[in-house]
Amino acid sequence: MEALFFILFGAIAVGGAVMVVTRRHPMVSALYLILTLFAVAALFVLRHAHFLAAIQVIIYAGAVVVLFIFVIMLINVPESRLPVERATIVRVAGVIAAGLLILESAVLARRFAMPKAPVSGVGTVEAVGRALFTDYLLAFEVTSVLLLAAVIGAIALSNKKL
Repeated sequence: MEALFFILFGAIAVGGAVMVVTRRHPMVSALYLILTLFAVAALFVLRHAHFLAAIQVIIYAGAVVVLFIFVIMLINVPESRLPVERATIVRVAGVIAAGLLILESAVLARRFAMPKAPVSGVGTVEAVGRALFTDYLLAFEVTSVLLLAAVIGAIALSNKKL
């Protein structure tokens, strides 16, 4: 039964991610991003990492995507200024490359299967805190500065006339 839920939520996450990058309107892409993040949170729950699932929903689906939506609304690009989508050779080649990447990922996932029992100490508050404030401290701080720069850039763009 767990394998069935894993396949279901994995398919929802991959399908949502594809919809994020293929939609023309940025608000629709942001909504599909929320769907994808909830599916990833469900995958965390299946791996018994409940704290990581809660962080996924609260931080990413709650705060970061809301920030993206505020930036999209702040910029307020008219519908006529959005790019027109055309089928080109580069786009077809990208779809083929993405399909090959998905096929390769499936082969590797089958070869290196996940452990059956949950690993102790993974996904707990202590493990996340220890990793975040030791090994990944620089990446965490760089990400926060990049998000701040994105907000400042959105405000600067919104002050100019389109």
